[in-house]
Amino acid sequence: MPNRQLSAAGSGLVENPFIKKRNLDWTINLPAQDESEDAVQQEDQTPSSSLAPPTAAVEAGYAHVEDHLAYFTQILQKGTQSPYPSNSPHLTVDEYRELYNANSGNRNGSHFIIHQHDHPIAGTHYDLRLQINETSSASWAIMYGLPGDPNSVRLNRNATETRVHCLWNHLIETASSHTGFLLIWDTGTYSILPRRSKYAPAIDPDSERSSSSSSSSASSSDSEGGHTTHDKQGRPRRRHAPMTEQQKLHRAFANRKVRLQLHGTRLPRNYVLNLRLTRGEDVAGRQRSKRSAAGGPPRKKRRRGQAKTGKLKEPVMTSSDEDGSRENDDCIRVKDEDEDNDANEDVKAPVVQAGQQQEGISALEKELRELEDEEVRRTNAYMGAENTIGSVHQRRWYLSLDRVACGFTRRYRRRHEGLGKNGRKVEWVDQERADGTKQGGGDGRLKFPFYVRGVEVERSVITGRLGADILRDEGVVDYVNRQGWHPVLN
Repeated sequence: MPNRQLSAAGSGLVENPFIKKRNLDWTINLPAQDESEDAVQQEDQTPSSSLAPPTAAVEAGYAHVEDHLAYFTQILQKGTQSPYPSNSPHLTVDEYRELYNANSGNRNGSHFIIHQHDHPIAGTHYDLRLQINETSSASWAIMYGLPGDPNSVRLNRNATETRVHCLWNHLIETASSHTGFLLIWDTGTYSILPRRSKYAPAIDPDSERSSSSSSSSASSSDSEGGHTTHDKQGRPRRRHAPMTEQQKLHRAFANRKVRLQLHGTRLPRNYVLNLRLTRGEDVAGRQRSKRSAAGGPPRKKRRRGQAKTGKLKEPVMTSSDEDGSRENDDCIRVKDEDEDNDANEDVKAPVVQAGQQQEGISALEKELRELEDEEVRRTNAYMGAENTIGSVHQRRWYLSLDRVACGFTRRYRRRHEGLGKNGRKVEWVDQERADGTKQGGGDGRLKFPFYVRGVEVERSVITGRLGADILRDEGVVDYVNRQGWHPVLN
């Protein structure tokens, strides 16, 4: 390419005293006419995604995009494996776009998602998020994933309530060295089922009171909102409109007992869960939330079994720990209470406190971020989300499988048969459906009993990727995950 030398002496321009002399001589490389036209055409054909911010920056709130659906579906489309892994459930990106569009911005929307999140501090856990209004979703962090064995010795799961997220967080598959990776484990819609009245006869005395599938007609009609009221003379008034799933969720959430059916792509059909919050956990969670919102200093809290020298005894897993106590966590590192709470926070908190992200920003930007963080703690909702359900940060719910609604019936083992694998005389067996079919199918959908086996096995239902694939696609090479996570297989 021709080089043209321009100098201050030969250009006829007035010299600028503020320009250094060595900068007065510079070279411009001008391409040929045909090459310049080709360059312009290539620039016009370059997709805008090449200039798009990283997904981790968008998810953490450090970058902004106008259309989250277009941005993230383009990422998902690019990351979809070809050929798609066989015998794996699959929801195409176009189908997922339609599913999200049908629920986003809709008062009747009932979208749910389960993210597999491998966090460097909290370890592997699964985030369950339920749509609560047109733009937001409530979230729980479940340490060992959803239960799938009705005869498991660990019937309950810890479900720690985290902050309210924006609905566009349902679209994310991303990775970074500070927050690990997010993988769409399952997605679909949810239904809130009526809870059995306490005056109804007990059908499953071995389960929690809220896990029965039967319900009285009064509670059923009240939950559905399709009841008819009467005036003082006994004359029927106009019939109320049926309640939406969001309204049912709000009512059940306020009562601290949610009976939930998930219509996903991976989970078995007629998969029903019970979310239960005890009164004691409600009080303790509200106290923790007040301390977090006030921004006070963290309180040191020694784990049970820790000696004064700072050493810990080896963790012992027993069946009595199935309610999800703090000792069930495989982490044996001493942490204060606030750090342990933040470990269950899914993405945002570790990113905000990362020193690398805070360096190089102006004082005004730092102050704005501090104000945003204060607003997030006060409202228990991330920027752009609205906490309309009354969610409280770090309340510990208990999640269990509704065995009757999932198609299981109780059978007592006879004396000559001995005890089952869990040492109990009662076992739950899968009963045939009325049409002669059982749970699951040949489309890769899970069948009972199933077990959540972790990051080395579970794939995304959208892209078919493993967590290692997402780390590679996002260019993360220095990620160190937390060791010690083991699936619950009994």
